[in-house]
Amino acid sequence: MGTIQCQFVRPDRLLFQGEVDHLVLVAESGELGVWPSHAPIIVALGDGVVRLYRLESDGGGQLDIIVSGGYAEVKDDQVIVLADHARRSDDIEPDVVNETRAAAQAKRDKLPEGDHRRLYYDNKIKWCDLLLSYV
Repeated sequence: MGTIQCQFVRPDRLLFQGEVDHLVLVAESGELGVWPSHAPIIVALGDGVVRLYRLESDGGGQLDIIVSGGYAEVKDDQVIVLADHARRSDDIEPDVVNETRAAAQAKRDKLPEGDHRRLYYDNKIKWCDLLLSYV
C-alpha cells in the first residue's frame, strides 16, 4: 500500500508537510478517514482533532492537530488542509490560552450588545475553549 503526501496550513504558517500512512479529518458532517487511493473529495472542516498517522519509517505514532474551520482537499494520494485555526496538540500552553480567553472576554464585554465586533471575540473565546478541551 502507498502513502499520502500531506500539507497542513493555517493562515500564518505551515504546520506539517510530509508523508503519512493515513489520516482522519474532522469534517462538519463527522470524521473522514483518508487512506491511499482515496476518491477525490473536498470537505469543510469542523471543530475538533485531525489525526495524522506517521509512517513506521519516520518513527510511527500519531500527530493530533486541533482545528476549527477551513477545508481539506483529497486528490491523487495528496491531502491539502487549509485550516482557519489550527494548533498541534503538543503546542498548547493552558496558561497562555486562559490569559488569551480572559482578555478576549473582557474586550467583548466592553462592547455594547449588537455590536458586530463582539463576534470576533466570541470566535476567539470559542477557539480557546476548544484548545482547552484537549489539554
